[in-house]
Amino acid sequence: MIGPYVGRVEQSTRTQPPGPRRRPPNGAAAAAVPGPGRAPESTRAPAAPATPPVRLRPVAGRPAAARQSPGRRLRVYGRRRTGRPTRLTAIGTGVVAVLATLVVAGADRLLFDGLGWLFGLGYLVVCFQLAVRVRYADLLAAPISGPIAFALALLVLAPVSSSGVTAQVVALATGLALRAGWLFSGTGLAALIVLARFVAQRRIHRSR
Repeated sequence: MIGPYVGRVEQSTRTQPPGPRRRPPNGAAAAAVPGPGRAPESTRAPAAPATPPVRLRPVAGRPAAARQSPGRRLRVYGRRRTGRPTRLTAIGTGVVAVLATLVVAGADRLLFDGLGWLFGLGYLVVCFQLAVRVRYADLLAAPISGPIAFALALLVLAPVSSSGVTAQVVALATGLALRAGWLFSGTGLAALIVLARFVAQRRIHRSR
């Protein structure tokens, strides 16, 4: 039984040429037998071309302040607007009225030894500024603070002939009677301005 197999092996070895056996090139082997988990070259999807990054250009008509960094933009928009009158509260209106009226009365007493036309004109200016600068919620403070400051200035700086409480009261009443024109003019001016502001503000709210 072994004889035929030995003869076949000897015959196959005789038919092969002597020398080392030839192996197929690496490229052919790789193309014939693909590796595990690797798709053939023909079925592989082509790679998508890389797109360059898009750069945004600033708008031509946009101002330079809007193209700045966020911090810079907040600082620019956060600046306080100038040219707008400062609004006074009720307490601030009273304090400003008393101080300004006393200053004007003191200057008139120092220059002319009494409270005359300079005190009256100064009171008109003070009433105008109070009515213009008081805020909307405290409009009534302007026409009320003016007469109080006027009477206080007369009580402190008006000349008195004799000492005593009665003399002070008589001097105050006399001063108010002699200067009633300045008192009513300044108070009426403040009341008119306050009334005009109130009506204008009501119309604005109704239009909205």
